[in-house]
Amino acid sequence: MRKTAVCVFAALSVLYGQTPDGTDLLRKIDANMSSRNHVATSRMVIHGRRGSRTLEARSFTEGVDKSFTEYTAPSRDRGTKMLKLEDRLWIYSPHTDRIIQISGHMLRQSVMGSDLSYEDMMEDPNLERHYDAAVTGSDTVSGRDCWILTLKARTPDMAYASRILWVDRERFVPLKEELYAKSGKLLKRLDLSDVSRIEGRWYPKRMLFKDMLKEGEGTEFIVDEISFDQDIPEYLFTKAALRK
Repeated sequence: MRKTAVCVFAALSVLYGQTPDGTDLLRKIDANMSSRNHVATSRMVIHGRRGSRTLEARSFTEGVDKSFTEYTAPSRDRGTKMLKLEDRLWIYSPHTDRIIQISGHMLRQSVMGSDLSYEDMMEDPNLERHYDAAVTGSDTVSGRDCWILTLKARTPDMAYASRILWVDRERFVPLKEELYAKSGKLLKRLDLSDVSRIEGRWYPKRMLFKDMLKEGEGTEFIVDEISFDQDIPEYLFTKAALRK
């Protein structure tokens, strides 16, 4: 009897030893998805009710507080620029030659008609700072073994009160994510793919965002090129750069 109990205890120890700590897992995700800075060329394919349209952009990001994005195509959107400085966001339109600050309820509006909101763009990508995490199960996504990681926001001011991530067990990259309101209502779903090894980290180069409250098939965000830890001119993170 005692031998059986010891065997059961040993088996349980192995089982629990195989399940990572939620916070440690979240830290590994942040190490892949966050960086000191990066420069990226990307496409955003918006699948709407009346068809799809593609926008091309080049963006510069410094930490979590500074980012500058310029849309380069199509022609009607070329020259539109966005600047984020901490909790402030400005948009420049070349057609009106005006700079508009986006704040308050306007942050919940769609970015260029996509499934992403300005609030999504303002979000700190470092999840460990804002969420408590627990491993709540396991699953398979696109043939990859994943841990299911449940996140709970530490403060009520987060755009999403809870999140569920399906995290690749070997590469520590989310392959699927669900974002929830405080009420428990599913607000958005995110599917990540084309995970590539880039400068020593695993990074998903294709992401499909779906606003569950909107019609349509969602918005694809495709990273064509990305470089980490680059020298970015400081002048880009100024309002003067919006009109340049």
